[in-house]
Amino acid sequence: MTEERQIWQTWVQFLHRWGMGELAASSLEVFGPLTALAAQAIYIGQPILQFVLPEDHIQALTNLMEDERQKEKFVSMLREAPSQ
Repeated sequence: MTEERQIWQTWVQFLHRWGMGELAASSLEVFGPLTALAAQAIYIGQPILQFVLPEDHIQALTNLMEDERQKEKFVSMLREAPSQ
């Protein structure tokens, strides 16, 4: 598993733990075209976000938002993961 996929798995577990897995998956699908803009906002906010998230997580998030195939794979991971 690549480092980015390991980061995704961490996010999936976190989102499911808080009962937000389906909300996140649906949001990524519904707001699909806007996620590229969200990636740009993340780039702009990166100096502030570095206080909250590790740099590799920020990079993984922007990559996910910019690449439609990665976004679809992440949504699949969210939907396949068992809710706890």
